[in-house]
This record gives sequence, C-alpha cells and structure tokens, in this order.
Amino acid sequence: MGEVLSIGYPLVLSQMSFTVQVFVDRLFLTWYSAEAVAGAVTGLFVTWSVVGLCIGTGEYVTTFVAQYYGARRFHRIGAALWQGIYFSVMAGALVAALSPFAGALFAHTGHVAILREYETTYSRLLLLGSGPIILMATLSSFFAGRGRTLPVLAVNVGATAVNAVLDYLWIFGHGGFPRAGVAGAALATISSQVFGGVAYLVLILRPEHRREFATLAAWRPEPALLWRLLRYGVPAGLQFSIEIMAFALFMIIIGRLGTAPLAASGIAFNLNMIVFMPLLGIGLAVSSLVGRYLGAEQPDTAERSAYSAFRIGLVYLGVCSALYLLAPRLLLAPYAAGADPASFAEVGRLAVVLLRFVALYSLFDMMSVLFAAALKGAGDTTYPLLATLILSWTLMVVPSYVLCVHLGAGVYAAWTMASAYCVCVGLLMLRRFRGGRWKSLRVIEAPVPELEQRAASA
Repeated sequence: MGEVLSIGYPLVLSQMSFTVQVFVDRLFLTWYSAEAVAGAVTGLFVTWSVVGLCIGTGEYVTTFVAQYYGARRFHRIGAALWQGIYFSVMAGALVAALSPFAGALFAHTGHVAILREYETTYSRLLLLGSGPIILMATLSSFFAGRGRTLPVLAVNVGATAVNAVLDYLWIFGHGGFPRAGVAGAALATISSQVFGGVAYLVLILRPEHRREFATLAAWRPEPALLWRLLRYGVPAGLQFSIEIMAFALFMIIIGRLGTAPLAASGIAFNLNMIVFMPLLGIGLAVSSLVGRYLGAEQPDTAERSAYSAFRIGLVYLGVCSALYLLAPRLLLAPYAAGADPASFAEVGRLAVVLLRFVALYSLFDMMSVLFAAALKGAGDTTYPLLATLILSWTLMVVPSYVLCVHLGAGVYAAWTMASAYCVCVGLLMLRRFRGGRWKSLRVIEAPVPELEQRAASA
C-alpha cells in the first residue's frame, strides 16, 4: 500500500489539478449564464468522445515505459516515447480536420438555439486545438511509467494555474482580453495544454534523460513498435472514447428535457469529477506498478498492488460519498454564489437529488477505474473495451432515450440507467481481474541478447 501511495499521490494531486481546472471553467461559465455552462458541458462530452480516443492511445505509452523499465531495458524507453509523439502529432491533425462538422452535429440535437451555438463554439475550438492536449497526455507517460510522478504533478499544477488565469481574463473580458464566454474557456484550456507540453519536453530532453533513456537518440520511427502501441493502445483509447461518447449522448438526451435538467446534470458530473479524477491518478499508478512488476516477472506483486489501491479507494470513496449525501448544498454553494438566484433555484434543486445518484454509483465507478487500469497495465485492453461498448448502449444510452424521449420520463429515470451502467461495469472489471489471465500478458517484445548488449554498450 505504501508503494501505491508514494507513486500515486502526485498523480492524484495532478488529476485534482485538472479537476480544479474543469471546476473553474464550469464555475465561471455558470456565473456567465446557465446556457453557457450547459452548452460547454455537452460540448466537452462530445469533443472528448473523439479526443479521448487519442488521449487514451497516447497515454498507453505508460505501459510500454513501465514494462521496459521493469525489465531494465532502459534504452527502449525513448523509442517508445517517440512513437507516442508521432502518434500524437498525426492524431491532432486528424481531429482538427473534424472541427468544421461540429455545427452540423449539434443541429440535430433538438436543443434550443442558444445551447446549440455554445455547444458548437466550444467543440469546434477544442477540436482545432486537440494536438497539444493529446501530446501533453502522451509526454506525461515518460514519468508516470517509471513511477517518477512529481514532475507530472508540477507540470499539471502549472497548466492549471495558466488555465485559471486565462479563464478569468478570456471568459469575462478582463485585462484587455475580449469577453468571449465559452470560446474564452476553450482557448484557455488549449493554451494551458501548450504550456504543459513545452514544460514536459524541456524536462524529457534533460542531459541525464538523454543518456539513460535515449530520449533524443531514439527519435527514429519504428513501425513495429508503433504498431504494437496502436494494437494495445487503440482499444484502451476506444474504451475511454466510447464511454465519453455514451455520456455525451446521455447529456444530449437530458438536454431535450430542458436547460435546468441539463445544467444540473452538468454540475453533478462536475462535482463527480472531484471523486473521479483523483481515482484516475491512482489508476495510473496501478497501471505503472502492474506493468513494471510484469516486466520484472513478478505477477503476484503486481496483483497485490492492485488490491492495495482498491483498499485506498474504499476509504476515499466512503468520505466523498458521505459529503454528497450529507452536504449537497455546501458543494453547490460556489455555483450558486455568482449565478442568478431565480434561474439557479431549479438547477440547485435537481442537482441535490442527482448527487445522491453519484454517491450510489461511485464505489462501482472506482472498481471499474482501478481494475481496468490493472488490466491495461498488463496488456488486456480488449475486454474493457467490449464491456464498455455493450453495457453503455444496452444499459444507459438506449434505455434513457426510450424513457425520456418516447415515454415522457424525467431526468431521474435517465440517471437511474446511468447508475446501473456504472454498477455493472465495475463488477465486470473486478471479475476479469480475479480471473488472472492478465498475469501472462506482455506488450513489449522479447529481448534479443545481441541487440541488448550492443545497446547497453552504446
């Protein structure tokens, strides 16, 4: 448990810094208008369903770095990182090419005109600026995979600070910036990711890293290594992307019920991120430890690491769920502080009830995150993908659509189905992990003694 905490706490704090970044975005946009925050939330879900595929694939470099590091094949770490960089550049260009289609997508949502305008603006800008977002996530893998997580924390805190300042200036039009609303929030996010990517590159190319891990010398493309990254990383990215897409469709369905249910759902999900994002940090630590111990041929130690993280998650979720149940008005107070009291009254009433759903499914959400992370650290990425694909549609998207659009049910019915999805996915990930097949998997190639000796003496 101590190793999970020592590696995981900087990752938890770095994920919390991202949570703060999203929280500030949503807080300022709530103060700007209820329509602005509702449009940005839906726009983010839709955008992240595409960008998330690329982020999940790029971040899978963490598993390659971890397994090479555990096997003490340090000279291969730079090569794995460079394949991730090449992927990030290509993926960023492809995603940016999708930006002109954002307006056509939201034209078919059935949302009111002002919501469609905000959704389109936010999505279009994030798609255009996706390259730095993907690259920053990929570059962090160099540190996370080796268990050196303090640099990840430092860079993420810096990026969050940049985003918060630019949010204030760009959303409301202070300091000579235009009053840009949701466009300002999107531009602030992109700018903060540019800052983070540059900071990572400066650290990665330090002389000691160039010597030990070949972070500059191994720049050449390696088609076989890139193919393995895509083979294992794309399913991991697709799982993340499909889940985000399912929640994007879920939010679009909620949006058909009105602005207040959509805004309340957006705020509830935002507060849910206060729980969820730190869990992603623990999940990254689990992936790193599982990968490193499998690379060192110690599968039983890898298994103990995952269960240690699970025990940490139980304590953490107990505290957070109690807050959702016992102090919902306290959690909603920052949103209410700068909002119009009349328009926020209904939003706040709905959000209090939705936070009870969050408290209900959070334990199972934690199980899904941690045990899926352990599976991915070994190379078992197809099962989490299939489980997410099947259950997100059969338990959440389709039932929510039928209940809300055709049967006239309200927001609580939709959230019941979303909760059922989270519960079932969590249980399936635990079952797969307990099966133990992952212990025999590896993503790195078998060493060739002659080449290893030549690289070691270079």
